[in-house]
Amino acid sequence: MSKTEAPLDAIRRYIPDDAAQLVLDYLNLHKVHLTITRERKSVLGDYRHATTYNNHRITVNGNLNKYSFLITLIHELAHLITFTQYKHRVEPHGKEWKRIYGVMLKDFLKPGIFPPDILYYLTGSLHDLPASSCSDEKLMRVLKKYDKGNGLVLLEQITEGKLFDAGKGKLFRKGKKLRKRYQCIEMATGKLYLFSPIYEVKAYEK
Repeated sequence: MSKTEAPLDAIRRYIPDDAAQLVLDYLNLHKVHLTITRERKSVLGDYRHATTYNNHRITVNGNLNKYSFLITLIHELAHLITFTQYKHRVEPHGKEWKRIYGVMLKDFLKPGIFPPDILYYLTGSLHDLPASSCSDEKLMRVLKKYDKGNGLVLLEQITEGKLFDAGKGKLFRKGKKLRKRYQCIEMATGKLYLFSPIYEVKAYEK
């Protein structure tokens, strides 16, 4: 998916219906320039603060399911509000950001917005919010259930010794788990790489 600007009402198709008005209120209030972009493996979204020439800018991966998209957007909006209040005086994912993110997230923790399993997990995580949903393995596993069939699976679902495509046709053989990550060998170069258990890959069938 190429990078596209999102007219405010157009994001309704990316998020749960019951969350739309609250999200639009935030985007209008803070004059956010929202861009929906192609899949990025390393990040789900990002935030760039306003400058003399540009409004606040947020990007979110357009391939996310509507619950992942909403959580990512709230995450980035919390960065915006944190920056507005504290500028560069605090850590990006410090206590100030966690407090703001937690307060914002609570506004969306409603049965009409999230299904019971996601709602249960998010409610339980409010006391210790992760810096990124990408690094939150339990949340990623719950959210993965709501992805549309794209042929991808989590690396932890691949049998040890089997081949997988990590993207762009790069083939790896899954190795043993070393502490929190799997050591895998790239078939073309013989180099070893470490992958998160929740990294999305495509099983390779000869």
